[in-house]
Amino acid sequence: MTRTPTRKPLQLGRTAPLPASPDQAVLDRVANPHADTHYVARFTAPEFTCLCPITGQPDFAHLVIDYVPGRFLVESKSLKLYLNSFRNHGAFHEDCTVAIGKKLFALLKPKWLRIGGYWYPRGGMPIDVFWQAGKLPKDVWVPDQGVAPYRGRG
Repeated sequence: MTRTPTRKPLQLGRTAPLPASPDQAVLDRVANPHADTHYVARFTAPEFTCLCPITGQPDFAHLVIDYVPGRFLVESKSLKLYLNSFRNHGAFHEDCTVAIGKKLFALLKPKWLRIGGYWYPRGGMPIDVFWQAGKLPKDVWVPDQGVAPYRGRG
């Protein structure tokens, strides 16, 4: 579900329970006060959790979301609640990463968005998933996502 602040009040500044699933989560967007300026906004979720859809075991990831806003910004409290709603959701790494990127892109309509999902190993193999959409403006500096490849012990 997506809504704009003009239709319903934001979750920000009021009690908002953790949604039971990503389908029940509401992402809020707010007006970008610098819509005339190209810049990168970054959200990092180093303790993202979901469940393996086959075994029910927990999976953990370090997510990095970068975007060049257009008219809208994602409201951070709603993003935290949305990401935390995956805690009891069963989905593969690729599905979680791409679904989050697509939902944010549809809501915000940014000039450009990318998400990096750096998943911790299960069964001895880390899986990193990357998705992006839109066109990066030429005058924008985008830093490296800063997540080292998995190295194991030492």
